Parts: sequence; C-alpha cells; structure tokens
Amino acid sequence: MSETPEVRPPVVTPVRVIIALCLVAPFVALLWVGSYAKTDPAFIGIPFFYWYQMLWVLISTALTMTAYQLWQRDQRARASRTGGEQR
Repeated sequence: MSETPEVRPPVVTPVRVIIALCLVAPFVALLWVGSYAKTDPAFIGIPFFYWYQMLWVLISTALTMTAYQLWQRDQRARASRTGGEQR
C-alpha cells in the first residue's frame, strides 16, 4: 500500500512576495519618521509632515486593494490547480 505524496504548490511565490511588499511598504514609509519630519515643501500652506502622511492614506488604500486583488487571483489559481480544494 504505497501512497503517493500529495504535491502542493509552493507557499512562497513571486505573487505572494509582491503582496507582502504592497502591505509592508506603508509601514516602512511611515515608521521612518526622519524622512518626513520637516515643514518644507509646503503644499497649499500645509506642512510636508502632514500632507505626506495624508498622501500615504491614499497610497495605502491603493496598495491594499492591489494586494487583495492579487490574493484573490492567487487563491483562484491554486483552487483550479488542486481541483477546487482551497487552503
């Protein structure tokens, strides 16, 4: 009674690395406070410190949506490869 081992797709794939980068980028950008802790250049009278953070709200939204779409595509591809069985 020899059973063949189940072949699973790799856990770390290029798509999953891109997803991780999309999710980690806002944390890195905003935790590195020294890069934006200044007042110039001002944008319509708003110091750089504030508008930079508000810009990252929009960028983070776009990156999170991208990561979600990539994740959904990855899960559908894995399900079709394994015969509908999702992990």
